[in-house]
Amino acid sequence: MINRELIRIKVVQLTYGYYQNGNRNMDAAEKELLLSLSKAYDLYNFLLGLIVAITEEERHRIEILRKRAEREGLQMPSERFVNNKFALQLEENKQLNAFLANQTYHWGDDIEVVRRICDCIENSEVYNEYIASEDDTYEADRELWRKLYRSIIENNDLLDAALEDKSLYWNDDKEVVDTFVVKTIKRFDPANGADQELLPEFKDIADRQFAIDLFRSTIMNAETYQQYMSEASHNWDFSRLAYMDVVIMQIAIAEIVNFPNIPISVSINEYVNLAKLYSTPRSGGYINGMLDSIARHLVETGKVLKPIPEPRQRRFIKGHTDKRNSHPSVEGPEESE
Repeated sequence: MINRELIRIKVVQLTYGYYQNGNRNMDAAEKELLLSLSKAYDLYNFLLGLIVAITEEERHRIEILRKRAEREGLQMPSERFVNNKFALQLEENKQLNAFLANQTYHWGDDIEVVRRICDCIENSEVYNEYIASEDDTYEADRELWRKLYRSIIENNDLLDAALEDKSLYWNDDKEVVDTFVVKTIKRFDPANGADQELLPEFKDIADRQFAIDLFRSTIMNAETYQQYMSEASHNWDFSRLAYMDVVIMQIAIAEIVNFPNIPISVSINEYVNLAKLYSTPRSGGYINGMLDSIARHLVETGKVLKPIPEPRQRRFIKGHTDKRNSHPSVEGPEESE
């Protein structure tokens, strides 16, 4: 589940923290990095568990409504939602139950959050269309939860606040982890029953090693990488750069230099996006130009043996010069993850 995008985010956060911490113990920082990544996997499981908790709360509500209907002679409530085939399969999932059984935190500890999400679901168009539909297939049940997750659980301020209270590690994780929860929903197959496999923590051992090697090479070669930055900054006062910009570029250079299978264009684009997220509004464009210049120098001097796209040439149209940056953010094929 933990992909290169999430690993890069964590390495940026931990490297920044490493330099802010006067102790600067690399072994301790590396353990913190791996712990941070494992917490992201915990969040993945908790968010799947939220679907189960919502189903349990709705089951409780249906029971109350059923007893009231029997007592007052009212129409019986629909039980379709609580009998959703995908949700029932997830509720029985062996991997998820093994994880939840070993946790001290459970969604019952935040029952008001669960109840308010249930309220949103019951008032949603997606839910009401599902209740009214005659499509009783597993695919329809699974698709309901994909839609509910995307429309209600993603970008939910109440839920985000509750998760942040539980773990500082989750402040920046949910947006990425959400994509993997949705992917998991789509992968569920009724034929697998309770043995349906969830996504593993790491796709393979190489991704875990990528996190360790990227962090270590960033720290151990800091002086060399910062020298590359200083030489590429030309008329800029390197000492006045935003500190986060320096950290992001340092990590980007470590990736460009030490990971031959990752295209330069992918590395530059990934860290330009992180600069837009974590640094100043102007950082993305500046870091793009700096990394492009540094990468070209490393290729030309043989320090990096990777191809790099040529910068687009300025065009002249009807006497006017296209003044766009001659080193735009390069677009390349996504690395295999």
